[in-house]
Amino acid sequence: MTGIPLPICAACGVQQGAAPPPAICPICADARQFVPEGGQVWTDFGALGASRSITWRAEAAGVWSLRLDPHFAIGQRAFLIERPGGAILWDCLSLLDDATRTRIAGMGGLSAIAISHPHYYSAIVEWAQAFDAPVHVHAADERWLQRRDPLVRLWEGEALRLDDEATIIRCGGHFDGAAVLHDGAALGGRGALFSGDTIQVVADRRHVSFMYSYPNLVPLGAAAVRRIVAAVRPFAFDAVFGAFPGRTIASGGKAAIERSVARYLHAIGSSEEAK
Repeated sequence: MTGIPLPICAACGVQQGAAPPPAICPICADARQFVPEGGQVWTDFGALGASRSITWRAEAAGVWSLRLDPHFAIGQRAFLIERPGGAILWDCLSLLDDATRTRIAGMGGLSAIAISHPHYYSAIVEWAQAFDAPVHVHAADERWLQRRDPLVRLWEGEALRLDDEATIIRCGGHFDGAAVLHDGAALGGRGALFSGDTIQVVADRRHVSFMYSYPNLVPLGAAAVRRIVAAVRPFAFDAVFGAFPGRTIASGGKAAIERSVARYLHAIGSSEEAK
């Protein structure tokens, strides 16, 4: 922690780089998010720590989901993926409490933080500084960074290898740099895709879907959806871990994505198959 009470948007959970904050959160002012009916509200790291904690859930061997309790802002879960040289954190939270800091340090710390898209930038700099870990953000989304730090690393291109088994894959769609994380070592080698909001696991946990804006119900076009599925098709995986608690396809995840793309394209009236 910096000790500086930097403002955190209560609607999206993204920390700003300076105080006082702007009149309106730039993330929420975008068409993909929203400013609440009651107006802009700000909090900070200290206030969150006084009212919330981080809960852990074992999702698979060596895979933990982390989320804030009670619910805060968008309510996403982050994932801690254990590695011998330090865990990978996929996406992030607006708080790092003392218990979580101690627990992660005892597990060997973090080797890297990887972020799917700007809605989950949350408190990435706080986490990065706490563990001296780089944060990987796609350069196509650089303009959405609200707080910068030397540990925030911009990457370009279509894929970034974090280690022998973990790869960040740029898919685009929800944001220009929207990404997923593939871990070929997960689930005893069956592989897993951590999909954030780029590929959204839906309520039936047998399908996924795709949106430009989830809260404002703006869908993606056929070309964007075909690009997303083409980006992940070369990778082998069985499970898909979505952004929200319970939104997991435990097996058959790759087939579920292919099936879901065909369903989506049919629903929006596209006659072209997902090629």
